[in-house]
Amino acid sequence: MRIEINLATHAYEDARRFVRQWAITVALVLLVTGVLSYGAFVRLKEWRVEQNRINALQAQIDHGDREIAEAQAFLNRPENRDMRDKSQILNELIVRKAFSWTQVFSDLERIMPPRLHVVSIRPELNPENQLELRMVVAGESSERALDLVRRMERSPRFRQPAILAQAAQEAGQSKGDKVHFDISAVYVPALAREAQRVTGQVAHSQTSAPQPGGGE
Repeated sequence: MRIEINLATHAYEDARRFVRQWAITVALVLLVTGVLSYGAFVRLKEWRVEQNRINALQAQIDHGDREIAEAQAFLNRPENRDMRDKSQILNELIVRKAFSWTQVFSDLERIMPPRLHVVSIRPELNPENQLELRMVVAGESSERALDLVRRMERSPRFRQPAILAQAAQEAGQSKGDKVHFDISAVYVPALAREAQRVTGQVAHSQTSAPQPGGGE
């Protein structure tokens, strides 16, 4: 009969296994740290690229604002007020001539949700000489009007659509129409780009014309 007696003062430990486990753990931690560091570096690089783009766009905007301010200061001179007034009148005439009731109703017909109809439309020029439509639409629910606004946002013919007011209709006042909505939107007719191009050419030719009494 063989009896094994352990005379060691401490319990037996597998040092190699312990070291191997710790080595694997440390390697995993280093790997995860490396991946996170690389990801942070890539994000930082992308952020710098986007920041440079934003700075470039901001510089272009600032340059455009300075040019607009200089042009406005030039037109506000006493000797140029007559030209400025003529340019404003010309802009209004071009914008109004580009407006077509037939085209407006055709554009609205393509995006009008079912069970929603136009009660009235009033075109007018806003302070930026843009053609703005003030419409009153009626339907059975507010969701129809919200859907119309969403469709107008996706349409190239309308910009900045917004619901200005909402009113509930009394029973029997309007058959099938439970709510009325006042909606405003900037209208961009098909000829708007051509009109803007012509206006820019006319304004440029006027500002480039020699002043009376100037030297050659």
